[in-house]
Amino acid sequence: MKITDLLKLDTIIIDLQSVSKQAVIDELSGKLAEAGRLNDVEAFKAAILKREEQSTTGIGEGIAIPHAKTSAVRIPAICFGKTVNGVDYDSLDGQPAHLFFMIAASEGANSDHLETLSRLSSLLMDEKFRAQLMSASSGEEVVEIINQKEREAEEEEAREDGQLNKVDSENNKGKILAVTACPTGIAHTYMAADALKTKAKELGIDFKVETNGSTGIKNALTAAEIEEADAIIVAADKQVEMDRFNGKHVIIVPVAQGIRKTEELLTRAMEQDAPVYKGSGKDKSDEAEPNSGLGIYKHLMNGVSNMLPFVVGGGILIALSFFFGIEAADPANPQYNPIAKALSDIGGGNGAFFLLVPILAGFIASSIADRPGFAPGMVGGLLAAQANAGFLGGLIAGFLAGYIVLLLKKLFSKLPHTLEGIKPVLLYPVFGMLITGLIMIFLINEPVTAINQGLTNWLQGLSGTNAIFLGLILGGMMAVDMGGPINKAAFTFGIAAIEASSFGPHAAVMAGGMVPPLGIALATTFFKSKFSETERKSGFTNYFMGASFITEGAIPFAAADPLRVIVSSVIGAATAGALSMAFNVTLPAPHGGIFVIPLVNHPILYLLAILIGSLITALLLGLWKKKQL
Repeated sequence: MKITDLLKLDTIIIDLQSVSKQAVIDELSGKLAEAGRLNDVEAFKAAILKREEQSTTGIGEGIAIPHAKTSAVRIPAICFGKTVNGVDYDSLDGQPAHLFFMIAASEGANSDHLETLSRLSSLLMDEKFRAQLMSASSGEEVVEIINQKEREAEEEEAREDGQLNKVDSENNKGKILAVTACPTGIAHTYMAADALKTKAKELGIDFKVETNGSTGIKNALTAAEIEEADAIIVAADKQVEMDRFNGKHVIIVPVAQGIRKTEELLTRAMEQDAPVYKGSGKDKSDEAEPNSGLGIYKHLMNGVSNMLPFVVGGGILIALSFFFGIEAADPANPQYNPIAKALSDIGGGNGAFFLLVPILAGFIASSIADRPGFAPGMVGGLLAAQANAGFLGGLIAGFLAGYIVLLLKKLFSKLPHTLEGIKPVLLYPVFGMLITGLIMIFLINEPVTAINQGLTNWLQGLSGTNAIFLGLILGGMMAVDMGGPINKAAFTFGIAAIEASSFGPHAAVMAGGMVPPLGIALATTFFKSKFSETERKSGFTNYFMGASFITEGAIPFAAADPLRVIVSSVIGAATAGALSMAFNVTLPAPHGGIFVIPLVNHPILYLLAILIGSLITALLLGLWKKKQL
């Protein structure tokens, strides 16, 4: 798709009348509405202004690119306007803006549209191109200038796309990598990438840039390239994958600096004028190449982390419904209350909790195969949930859908380039859903449902020593890495147990998760000489974090003194988990800490289990740690 497929004569204003930023937005939006490109002009302007609040789209050099991706757009479009006098647009260089490209992307814009909009952003980095646009006297001339520039750019992209820009070894000044990303992934991402690439060429630097845009990751940096790089520049206003840069000099700046301060950033990178990045501690050999389908843990955690808001939000709403009575959501029960039913429906099996397995599967699949994997993963997870295949079914559906879409990407890569635009909106979802769904229905669901039912029966039949041992293990796991993979594994097991109507294991999980921060808080209170003043202040906040079931409050202490803190926390947490199961405590809410303790069947015994575990951790720390000098 060409830029001029989105920029038409009826969306060009050759002589803007506006003299202020707000007036420019109003005039350009009005032109788009007049041309029939918008569903709701006011909603569109609100989306434009919301984007401006994040950072100005006046990028300097006389250019402004206000843009938004919203359902208020009926047809993806570009509106061009220019003014000789210039407008104060809060530009990054403080200069007036003369050229305006308002980008209107619909909420369902396909990758073809988004790539076209991104290409425009890159072209505007060319000074000669900007000068030609300024001198244009008609809409037809603007269209011809853009068409000519786009043809030249496409020829150059065909030669260089995805390659490390190399210079003669005689003039080589280093090898630098970069990552660019902005919240919408339409304009700034690609402008920063293009600006850095152009300046690196001028300076004689081997250079490659990865873009994290609306259409996914492009020109992904490989492990080998990262290993050989002298430094990495991350110009981003949103989160990007950082652990892969462990041990490298990394410059982290807003994406706007990638556009405006290219030479400064590249010079700093060549001089390695940046701290060495410290990742999560994983060995680089464990890092998967982006979208390679490897790194099972990373994909699993992507599913679990995106599932947690549904667990927490849904769980709290379910807990609130219980305050009206345990059976108050049942219309046939004398305790029935319509508010309790509404809360239960929103948070429970008809709302948030119903989405747990599909969300888990969808985000596992999207971690493996990027955005095209999400829909097949969600559908596979939904089929697993409907068949009562539980979390195990969701895990299988997520990985199955992700790898199926990866295979489809390879198969469809041989199709003509003209069909590129229909892959993400037609080919990947249709074939991905079809293949994943058929396999789930005819091969996976029945045996996994049987396994899930067996797990349910086992959980419900636990008693005596077996239950105590399970509580010991789950409680201890919550304190091993305090929010890491082992902690998340125990938490997910507890949620699966709740789904199986077994409420004892998650009570042990929550008790174990509350102990590390509470134990540390008690230790800093009663053994003050063993902690620095800073640690004592941090320890006080752990009372609140522990009470709220936020195990991560203990992490700073564990990082400073891992052996003593982790061992003491695991012993205390395991004790609390074991006691919770020994007391036959059941907890129907998946989150909430002390705020949901009134919902357990034995609240006093549950508090006693948590207190005993916390005291054990505090005593071990107090006896084991050395006095501060």
